[in-house]
Amino acid sequence: MIRIVIADDHAVVREGIKRILLEEFPFALIEEVNDTEELIKVIVKGEWDIVICDLSMPGRSGLDALHQIKQIFPKLPVLILSVYPEEQYGIRALKAGAAGYLSKNAAPKELINAIQRTLMGRVFVSPTLAEKLATNLTQESDKYPHEMLSNREFDVFKLISSGKSVSEIAILLSLGITTISTYRVRVLKKMQMNTNAELTRYALENKLI
Repeated sequence: MIRIVIADDHAVVREGIKRILLEEFPFALIEEVNDTEELIKVIVKGEWDIVICDLSMPGRSGLDALHQIKQIFPKLPVLILSVYPEEQYGIRALKAGAAGYLSKNAAPKELINAIQRTLMGRVFVSPTLAEKLATNLTQESDKYPHEMLSNREFDVFKLISSGKSVSEIAILLSLGITTISTYRVRVLKKMQMNTNAELTRYALENKLI
């Protein structure tokens, strides 16, 4: 019996994924969670074969949760299923330890293929992401500015771009206001920008929010 955790803050999405999974794995044990805090608690309490996780959920980001999961259970495969374009987020997720990255626009058959591949201990990479990975290796100096950010800086960048204040981000990421302010300064410096408005415009132009 395969044991799966689905982490997504939208009940409709979780139900859709669950329906697809049960058609392929009718005897699967499936647990649903709607935020990263609950995800960590569920994983720690049980034994699981795979985690299917969204990137954007209440509380810490999916990348942050992924990092913590890999620290506790390094062999547990985590498949990222996100609405964000894989060419923008896929490489970052794989570098953080994801077993694969798949767009929510993918066909059900591709989701099943990704799950089967990761259960075999392999990494799932779509043709689009594979091309991006190849380009990333050959053109290291031509990275987008946001690709130079650390995962935490990237989290702060996304939240600032979405209009969140420093105090709101501090609460969401469970960090101090001073710490978030420091991250903001680092982000602006690395991105070579001066204002939050510039970050938001960049994020919109590159389909990061």
